[in-house]
Amino acid sequence: MDGLEMATAERTDLADLLETLTPGQWEAPSLCQGWRVRDVVAHVMSFDGVSLLGMFRRAIRGRILHINQVGVDELASLTTEQLLHRLRAHLRPQGLATTFGGRLALLDVTIHHQDIRRPLGMPRQIPAERLRCVLGASLCSPELPAWRLARGIRLAPTDLDWSHGSGPELTGPAEAVLMAITGRRSAIGELAGPGQPVLAGRLGR
Repeated sequence: MDGLEMATAERTDLADLLETLTPGQWEAPSLCQGWRVRDVVAHVMSFDGVSLLGMFRRAIRGRILHINQVGVDELASLTTEQLLHRLRAHLRPQGLATTFGGRLALLDVTIHHQDIRRPLGMPRQIPAERLRCVLGASLCSPELPAWRLARGIRLAPTDLDWSHGSGPELTGPAEAVLMAITGRRSAIGELAGPGQPVLAGRLGR
C-alpha cells in the first residue's frame, strides 16, 4: 500500500470515528493548543486543492507563523455535518496534501486523528504499516519537532518491528513514541527506558 492509499484509509478511519461523536465531543479540546475537535478536522482538509500560490497567500495572511490557523478559519463557518460531508467527499488527498506520494497527508491525518482520540479517551490500534511509515516520516519532516526531540535517542517501540537512532533507549507503545516525539507531552508518561527522561526534559523546555 502506497502513501496515498494509506492516507485514504486513515482519513476513512477518522471519518468513521467522527460519525460516532456527540455535538459536545465535536466541541471538546484536542491535543492541539487552542483547537477543538472540529478545528482539527478542518485543518486535516485545509491543504486539499490548495495550490502553491494559495499557500503563499495564506502565508501572507497568517504572517507565516499562523498559516495553519488561516486554513482552519476558512472552514470555520461549516457545521460539523458539513465538515464530515467534506471529509467523506475528499477521503483521497488532493493538491499539496499529496506531496511526497501522500506521505505528508498520512503523517498529518494520523497524528491529528490521535490528537482527537486521546483527550476523548478513545484509543485505537493504528495499523502497523501506517504507523511504521508515519514514525519514519515524522523524523524527516522539517515542520515537526521530532528530528530535534529524538536526536541522540534510540527509539525502540515495544509493539512494532521498527527502531531508529542510537543512544539512550526510549521504549513503550509505538503510538505513544510517535505522539511524544511530535511534541505531545501527555504521552511521555507512557514511555520508559533511559531515553525517557532525556525526551521529557526536551519536551519540558
